[in-house]
Amino acid sequence: MIAWIQSLPISILVILCLTLGLAPFVPEPHVWEKLKMLFSGTLKKPIDIFDLAMHGLPFLLLILRLALSGYQK
Repeated sequence: MIAWIQSLPISILVILCLTLGLAPFVPEPHVWEKLKMLFSGTLKKPIDIFDLAMHGLPFLLLILRLALSGYQK
């Protein structure tokens, strides 16, 4: 799993974060809206949880990729 994450190009992950991660851009990024719902305790519908997972995955992968960039097996 670590090798797979390390094989992902950072440039592609950044593009995914800027497109899928932040879409739709107006009135606010979807991931931001879902994070606000999560911290306020109103993230309860399955579609909202799925939205958070879908829009948050590129950010999670980018964070993991950057964290593992110095990791040597």
